[in-house]
Amino acid sequence: MFDTAHLHPMLVHFPIALVMAGFAADTAAVFFKKEVCLSKAGFYLLMAGTLAAVVTWLSGALFTSEMDGAAGTIRETHEMFASLTTILLVVTLICRVVIQIKKIKNKSLTWLVFALYGVSALSVAITGFYGGTLVYNYLM
Repeated sequence: MFDTAHLHPMLVHFPIALVMAGFAADTAAVFFKKEVCLSKAGFYLLMAGTLAAVVTWLSGALFTSEMDGAAGTIRETHEMFASLTTILLVVTLICRVVIQIKKIKNKSLTWLVFALYGVSALSVAITGFYGGTLVYNYLM
């Protein structure tokens, strides 16, 4: 029988991989300015990574059990960064979609959204670190 508690551990790797790969593609697009496909890949990976982050955040909020003690403290930090990551990704995606739809050519705004994407990538890495700490140090 399928246990819903296994859903969150099965999903967590998608936002990590998609967001990191997307940010790497956008970073490469900065260095290879004429290579438009890298920026588009970064955009589509951001979309997929944001969707995966929302689904993963929901699975963690709905299907994981409570923890106490040191593990509970680490879980609270993990949850805080997961929420922050999801919000950052949604805001970054909305900004990027607006830039795409309205064809905005403002360099400052583009760099701001790139910086948001970078902060989102850092936040997903921190979230993964705390989740991995729960798994490997506390066997949760």
